[in-house]
Amino acid sequence: MKSVLKILTSLALLSVNFMTAQQVVKNDTISGTPLSVTMDKRIDDLMTSMEDKCSRPSTGNTGKNWSDDPDLNSKTTNPKINVPDRELTQAEICRRNPRIMGYKIQLAVVKSNEEAREVGMYFRRRFPNMKVEIDASLRPNYKVMAGSYLSRQSAAADLSRIRQFFASAIAIQYRVFCVEAK
Repeated sequence: MKSVLKILTSLALLSVNFMTAQQVVKNDTISGTPLSVTMDKRIDDLMTSMEDKCSRPSTGNTGKNWSDDPDLNSKTTNPKINVPDRELTQAEICRRNPRIMGYKIQLAVVKSNEEAREVGMYFRRRFPNMKVEIDASLRPNYKVMAGSYLSRQSAAADLSRIRQFFASAIAIQYRVFCVEAK
């Protein structure tokens, strides 16, 4: 009997707690999708007042009060998302993200660091203007890679020249420094 009483008491407390809660629907600020949240009305009011304070611009040095301007006083301020009118240049992309997903030419996969260095030196003698990189992420194997390219098409010309010396060379997707990529 005592256990039934405990269960009923806990259910009563939970139902009282749930009765004060309400379902609030807010719109996501970025994509505008509706979000449904069940919360207490007081918490919703508090969050709304905090959002209103954040959305109002401060008076700052302009001397203009936000309540004087009807455009600034509206509570339904839509977030501004800046979308460029044109495609970004390569320099602008590189400035925002210096490392991007590009391509490298994989020369060989070898079993030791010594073999990887030998392959790298052999490659440098044949192609002195191209950068060689050894990737040890596949330990105990090592990848020997060359060049940095933005696309598979930009790697194609060098790949055909490299295949004369390394028949198994392929272009693989890899993170490259944007400023070094062709």
